[in-house]
Amino acid sequence: MSPSALRRQVGQLLIAGFDGRQIPTELRSLAREFGLGGVILFARNIAEPEQVAEVAFEAARLVPELPAWVSVDQEGGRVARLKAPFTEWPPMATLGRSGDVTLAERFARALASELKAVGITLDYAPVLDIHTNSKNPVIGDRALAEKADEVARLGSAIVRVLQGEGIAACGKHFPGHGDTSTDSHLELPLVEHPPDRLRRVEFVPFVAAVEAGVATIMTAHVLVPSLDEKRPASLSRHIITDLLRHELRYEGVILSDDLEMKAIAAAYEVPEAAVMAIEAGCDGVLICSGDHETQGAALEALVYAVEQDRLPISRVEDALLRQRRAKGRFLAASVAAKPAAGPTLRARLGRDEHRAIADEMARFL
Repeated sequence: MSPSALRRQVGQLLIAGFDGRQIPTELRSLAREFGLGGVILFARNIAEPEQVAEVAFEAARLVPELPAWVSVDQEGGRVARLKAPFTEWPPMATLGRSGDVTLAERFARALASELKAVGITLDYAPVLDIHTNSKNPVIGDRALAEKADEVARLGSAIVRVLQGEGIAACGKHFPGHGDTSTDSHLELPLVEHPPDRLRRVEFVPFVAAVEAGVATIMTAHVLVPSLDEKRPASLSRHIITDLLRHELRYEGVILSDDLEMKAIAAAYEVPEAAVMAIEAGCDGVLICSGDHETQGAALEALVYAVEQDRLPISRVEDALLRQRRAKGRFLAASVAAKPAAGPTLRARLGRDEHRAIADEMARFL
């Protein structure tokens, strides 16, 4: 493979954050040199719906040979990047308290409709962590429920409906972030359960999501000594490849959580973490801050790892195959369509029937 072809392949492994409400020149340059797997939108990137639709349309087309994901964390509750006039959803714990799978399906259908309206193709939802620790500072009411079977039932319903409506879903955070007492944005949380407990509880919603055909699964930046004494889950071959890929038989796209979170970045430079994540079995990495020098350095590190035979080219090709398969399933129609604008777009957001679903969920706050 030529050096330029390798660079174009490696770029597909990155989902990048950026600053501002337009695609910056630096990100365009990265996409020209390396390609790009996708972008992730945060509140800092979002103004009115028309602007979101224009940015999404442009971002998806940054790489002519393969469309880019346009992704977002739109869970509901405190993790929601799209505010009014989009429907503002209550936290997912309300669905667990309702116990109503039909309500969960109605929510997912309405959510998918509004995401599609502005050209978003991948939503980092649903959270499949189980709220087993009331002192958990980062999951809390983001979790659907406190019981594994209930999270599995509701989470798999959300996956099926989101994807049936054309939005790629993401189950997170494998192997489970529910029973932790620290925030992985700030430090590395510890999960101290033995493997049999993890299989009996934490893995259950992920098994259900795999059976539902979830397009992507995101790793957790947690240390699980019973599975890997040294490496956080996002960088652990045993957790990602041996357990998620082989034992749980997951054939979709595995993504790392943001490698700039302190749970990882306090111990590993971001470029090294990117290589370790792909080595471990991730098919893509998130680097979210908008520091394009760091993103470029991570891609250079991946290229160098392949050239030095540290990272087998077959591992990169496997990751790209999974990405292409998922993109073929979810991006063909959306990338072909020009975004709606003005009254046509606004009519698809915050609809009365969507607000009625949100109000019904809010009864269980």
